[in-house]
Amino acid sequence: MTALPLFIAPIRFDDAESALAQVRRIYDASIAHLRDSLQRFVAGDDVGDHVRACYPFVRVHTSTVARADSRLAYGFVAGPGTFETTLTRPDLFGRYYREQFELLLKNHNVALEVGTSTQPIPLHFSFAQHDHVEGELPRERRLRLRDVFDLPDLAAMDDGIANGTHQVRRGDPEPLALFIAPRVDYSLQRLRHYTGTAPEHFQNFVLFTNYQFYIDEFIKLGHEQMQDPASDYLAFVEPGNVVTRRAGEAPQPGDELGLAPPRLPQMPAYHLMRADHAGITMVNIGVGPANAKTITDHIAVLRPHAWLMLGHCAGLRNSQQLGDYVLAHGYVREDHVLDEDLPLWVPIPALAEVQVALEQAVADVTQLSGYELKRVLRTGTVASTDNRNWELLPSRGASSPERRFSQSRAVALDMESATIAANGFRFRVPYGTLLCVSDKPLHGEIKLPGMANHFYRERVDQHLRIGMRAIDLLRQQRPGRLHSRKLRSFAEVAFQ
Repeated sequence: MTALPLFIAPIRFDDAESALAQVRRIYDASIAHLRDSLQRFVAGDDVGDHVRACYPFVRVHTSTVARADSRLAYGFVAGPGTFETTLTRPDLFGRYYREQFELLLKNHNVALEVGTSTQPIPLHFSFAQHDHVEGELPRERRLRLRDVFDLPDLAAMDDGIANGTHQVRRGDPEPLALFIAPRVDYSLQRLRHYTGTAPEHFQNFVLFTNYQFYIDEFIKLGHEQMQDPASDYLAFVEPGNVVTRRAGEAPQPGDELGLAPPRLPQMPAYHLMRADHAGITMVNIGVGPANAKTITDHIAVLRPHAWLMLGHCAGLRNSQQLGDYVLAHGYVREDHVLDEDLPLWVPIPALAEVQVALEQAVADVTQLSGYELKRVLRTGTVASTDNRNWELLPSRGASSPERRFSQSRAVALDMESATIAANGFRFRVPYGTLLCVSDKPLHGEIKLPGMANHFYRERVDQHLRIGMRAIDLLRQQRPGRLHSRKLRSFAEVAFQ
């Protein structure tokens, strides 16, 4: 016999706040049921043959082919039919859910249905942040855990909706969001593991870098902001959830639990937090496209407003100087990590709003404009490769890297930018790339320790300030403008 919490049948709502409150009631009751059952299981009590709790869902039904405002990038369904998705963590996504509900109500003038779904909540996704349960169980009891509770089922959380490969079975509702609840919960767990910080700290604007020098500078700037009582940022969070509050701000419950880890996680994250969640998260993804794909696969479920790549690159043109900037307007994808999810024939367009903000940020920080700006900034194609030692490949022949890069009109080469941009396109997250030329291997200017250290000290601060200025400019835009229609597919989901 399966032990279930009280089932809550679907109820129709005409206002977003009431619909969100019902989502909270269902989710909280489900999580409480799982946690209470687990506590009794750990204590040795009989909890029944199987314990299950399910996610809440939201559903909308439309019967007209009349379109919403054609200028919208999200917030509407593609046509008549029934559309549905499961929801999780309303404590984390409450603001986001409310906005999506409001848009659906406004654009379609139909009620929202909220109820208990048939999608089980895996036990591991019900744990509080500091819960460590399995280690307390004897081996026999730990093995029985798999029989009594639902565990994560990877077959139920693929990325078919985002990839455009999802096929709806006859009679089933169409998807309402890119990610169903267990896929979101899976990524929230992975974010803790890879970045060493809680998902609650992530902000709506994300900077990626491939060098620790940028992180060191971001830490310095973060602590400077915390010393300024007038700063727009309320807190600075480092790995281990170590929180520094702005001068004059009182500590918040949970701050005392932060503890710097004995060693940094694989891709440490740092957060300059604002009250409106529109602050800046910066992640050191390290070297390589695999890391770039991994972290963006998971940050995508947080539905950020933009992510930008700031890093170093090889300049491919003789006219470039060390320290010049490259604003990517196209990508040659030789990274291969997304070949199965996003075929190479799919173009990755430049997004005008992001491009303009990055160029303006370079002008604002360098105090150069017009023709003079061209001395330090070049817009062009960036090639990304999965071969760190591409310089050692044969330089002659039809398939030589030098020939391919020349034919593509590439002006710079790195290992991560195309992956980050392509995953932004795939997951409908606005993206951009601003790189800094740190070597020119085709022209005999390779990185040497002394030269590299001098270069990093000289350029990193300026480059980071440009990225942060670009976010300031993007923040001033409405999300509906920033999330371009270029990112929508034929039958796009309604949720941003």
